Amino acid sequence: MPKSWSPETAAIHAAYDKKSGEGTMAVPIYQTTAYEFGSAETAANRFALQELGNIYTRLNNPTTGVLEGRFAEVEGGAAALATSSGAAATFYAIANLAAAGENILLANKIYGGTLSLAQYTIKRFGIEARIFDPQKPETIEPLIDAKTRAIIFESISNPSIDIADAEGIAAIAKRHKIVTIVDNTVATPYLFRPFDWGVDVSVHSLSKYTSGQGLGIGGIIVERHGLNDLLIGNDRYAHFNEPDPSYHGLVYAKLPFPLFTLRARLSLARDIGAISQPFTSWLFIQGLETLNLRIQRHSESALEIAKWLGKHPKVKSVKYPTIAGGINAELAKKYLKNGASGLLSFDVGDAALAKKTLNNTKIFSRVVNIGDSKSIITHPSSTTHQQLNEQEQLDCGILPGLVRLSIGLENPADLIADLEQALNS
Repeated sequence: MPKSWSPETAAIHAAYDKKSGEGTMAVPIYQTTAYEFGSAETAANRFALQELGNIYTRLNNPTTGVLEGRFAEVEGGAAALATSSGAAATFYAIANLAAAGENILLANKIYGGTLSLAQYTIKRFGIEARIFDPQKPETIEPLIDAKTRAIIFESISNPSIDIADAEGIAAIAKRHKIVTIVDNTVATPYLFRPFDWGVDVSVHSLSKYTSGQGLGIGGIIVERHGLNDLLIGNDRYAHFNEPDPSYHGLVYAKLPFPLFTLRARLSLARDIGAISQPFTSWLFIQGLETLNLRIQRHSESALEIAKWLGKHPKVKSVKYPTIAGGINAELAKKYLKNGASGLLSFDVGDAALAKKTLNNTKIFSRVVNIGDSKSIITHPSSTTHQQLNEQEQLDCGILPGLVRLSIGLENPADLIADLEQALNS
């Protein structure tokens, strides 16, 4: 791809040669499980990683390859791995770095599914999760020891709508030679550029804004350019530098490729198989082409609605980065460009009124997804964060009366009218 291409242009043209094959303008769907090698020698060479090429769709697929290459270009990364869900992307990113007896640092303001993954599921694998405040990087250093393998946070937290101090977090991580992972789902690559601020790896739920219409479940991992320099020779990541017996003693650090996503593909995707299916990858390619336009509209409408909610007598408080004031406003001004996404939340004071508001909406759908063209309303305390106890919910910024909105592409005046009647019914 020419270096002069902007993310908007890369989203439409990168990683696909229209002059190849049949010359189709649209990326083809390679709906296949396996591939003809042509000879026994080629098959053996590909399995031995002595020759690049398609092996099996669990490892690579031409359609998914376009999605991976295109998304990496849009975010300014070196390489990507598409997965079966955002949760799978987060799991792979952690499992690619940490093992039993080691620990990860996790932001306290984060998606409930990520919190339960780290505090319960990963814990059963012998990996400890230690909690820090992403708006106070100084809370990180006391938690770091020789066994720390990753620092994980969200650029815009879901559903508390808080902005992380990404540069501050990355600076501490670099001092200790630890990989940082940001979930950039809510911001998307168009509002927050993680690699510009020193972050090492990003993960996304492609089911959200990239899909744009709630048509498929998928995720992606993207690594920054130059991440190899942090991994090679780093005692924290010996498995990148020592022979891998599952590949006849292959040492990843000796390969001339982006190593983070390569190892995730060759080890985790190979053994666990949570990968994107060709048709789903094709759906995400279509969504990626228009993401830059849609995220602008989501952001503009959300800001208008957040300002209106801030004046409503039944609303105690509103969380939206650019109007929040305090630390969120400062961090939003620093990190977010061209808007703050379509996600916002507001507190009505108690759970009963929150649920009543949900039940009274006519346009908003009671759904736990976000980033859809259709507007969505959710009560996080009783749904996405129900598995957390009261104190854990409060630590995540989840109040009993908190309502989360994912603003779609409808006319914002219609959405305001719907909320007005729902709050007053």
